[in-house]
Amino acid sequence: MKLQMHSVNLEADEQLNSFIQQKVNKLETFYDRIVDGEVFLKNNNNDGINNKTVEIRLFVPGSTLFSQEDAPSFEAAADAAVDAMRRQLKKHKQKQTAH
Repeated sequence: MKLQMHSVNLEADEQLNSFIQQKVNKLETFYDRIVDGEVFLKNNNNDGINNKTVEIRLFVPGSTLFSQEDAPSFEAAADAAVDAMRRQLKKHKQKQTAH
């Protein structure tokens, strides 16, 4: 899957990018008609622990799916965002097969 990585106001290393790419690629096992996607990595200005944000936007035929998660690290936020996206993809696939 073609995935665009965007780091907002930070420099993401190659290891983090490949980690997120692998996680998002696994979503194709749940729904194989994903056209492409975008991932945004951001540092929040929150004083709390969860100051890293990962946003995932996937384009599928007929709609765009979006998930956003905050966590203490980008890896944890990516895990949570991919998990939320997996649930959305399953729900989207069920809607497609119901029609």
